[in-house]
Amino acid sequence: MITKLIHTIVQIVKFGLETNLKINKSDRDLLLEKSLITIYSLYFDIRYEHDNTDYAEYNEHKYADIRKNVESNFPDFGFYNIALDLMITDKEDNIAIGDAIDDLSDIILDLLEIKWRIENNSPDDGLWYFQFIFSGHTQQHIIDLLNYLKQRK
Repeated sequence: MITKLIHTIVQIVKFGLETNLKINKSDRDLLLEKSLITIYSLYFDIRYEHDNTDYAEYNEHKYADIRKNVESNFPDFGFYNIALDLMITDKEDNIAIGDAIDDLSDIILDLLEIKWRIENNSPDDGLWYFQFIFSGHTQQHIIDLLNYLKQRK
């Protein structure tokens, strides 16, 4: 699982670490969609041994640079509407604006920390963080971004 996770993380984070990648739009979108689905499915296979080791903290926050690179690689990405609460169907004020560039930038930041923890702390620490950050943050960004990609087709 770790090998597949790292490989998939690398496939996604390149869009935030490199500028102006030379990939045609349909291949780019397909690669991103497949990779996001792989990350999502790997979440259900997380198995780790928790320990109380005092590991090093991840201190690399590069949101502005990552966002700039995502913008260069997805110049056609933009804003979209989302329902704040899918269970509320009768209120007009239940709509918010989502941002596909922000979604992918946040996903990349989360994945970079998972990868860093696996490589610098321990595989168990990386998988623990994957489980921790996914359900509270990454998962919603993936769902929103996949929906955005679907709606654009």
